Amino acid sequence: MDGSGLSAAETRELEQRMQKRQVKEFLGFFSNLVDDCFTSCIDDFTSKSLSTRESGCVTRCVQKHFALSQRLSERFQEHNARMTEQMQQQGQLR
Repeated sequence: MDGSGLSAAETRELEQRMQKRQVKEFLGFFSNLVDDCFTSCIDDFTSKSLSTRESGCVTRCVQKHFALSQRLSERFQEHNARMTEQMQQQGQLR
């Protein structure tokens, strides 16, 4: 057992579940990105290739999605740090 009280097999199973969840979350993010950018940018189906306007729109759309994802991640980390600090302070007051 490790410091968490889990056996080696339980730890491996937990890690596998976490990896599957991360893959599922990434696929969901990617699916939303494709759907949003396609819907917003692609409107000319008369050609196999993207127009210059469509290509530029897709590039900007993808950049915005990644910037949003990065910012949300940063805010989540900041929030977690504040919550951890508050919990530590409450533990010291008791």
